Amino acid sequence: MTAERDRWLHRAVECPDAHRRLIAFPHAGGSASFYREWGRHLPGTDVLGVRYPGRAERIDEPAPTDLVRLGGQIAAALAGLDDLPLVLFGHSMGAVVALETARALQARGVRPAHLVASGSRAGPLPPSAPADADGDGLALRLAALGGTDPEMLADPFFQELVLPYIRSDGEMFHGYAHRTEPVLHCPITTIVGDVDGDADRRPWPELTDAGFREHVVPGHHFYLVDRPPYGLLTDLAEVGR
Repeated sequence: MTAERDRWLHRAVECPDAHRRLIAFPHAGGSASFYREWGRHLPGTDVLGVRYPGRAERIDEPAPTDLVRLGGQIAAALAGLDDLPLVLFGHSMGAVVALETARALQARGVRPAHLVASGSRAGPLPPSAPADADGDGLALRLAALGGTDPEMLADPFFQELVLPYIRSDGEMFHGYAHRTEPVLHCPITTIVGDVDGDADRRPWPELTDAGFREHVVPGHHFYLVDRPPYGLLTDLAEVGR
């Protein structure tokens, strides 16, 4: 990959015989390393984790503040990678970043093969976040949802290094103004845990003219930590071939 692509995308596992690419978008406070093992379990798939600014390898850069702009930047980094079908997979906040990336790709003349919105379900938009839905309280809640150990949450080094970009992601997500257009011309699939009380709600069926499906799986908001949806993603690939 070029230096600019390498700044935005991380390939942990080489796949020389790939017949599609999976672009994996982390949740709020997450990084590309969340998906580092996925390439070992998805045959024929070139898995690229998205590297958001402000964390991990990009810790010295400002964290993103505009979700639509972030999607456009990621779409630019994907230029030239549409020689294989592009499946966009995003979890929680990452699902919406994937949505805006898909829209930006479509505006560039690139039609993604599929958008998979994980940790989200079809439904009316929830009420606007309360005015105090930011700061360290939100950041700590997001970290806990992601499975961060309570002792780590209390660690001053963790709070100094990690909480700022978790907080920034939460503020960016809550500040995002949902758009019903442009409509995507690729199918959308949502995956949600059966006991997920924190799933994002969004009118996903209205955001595509190419078909919508929702899959309910066992688990909570971070069902994919213990049960990554490898089988479902493999089935999607076979349908699309």
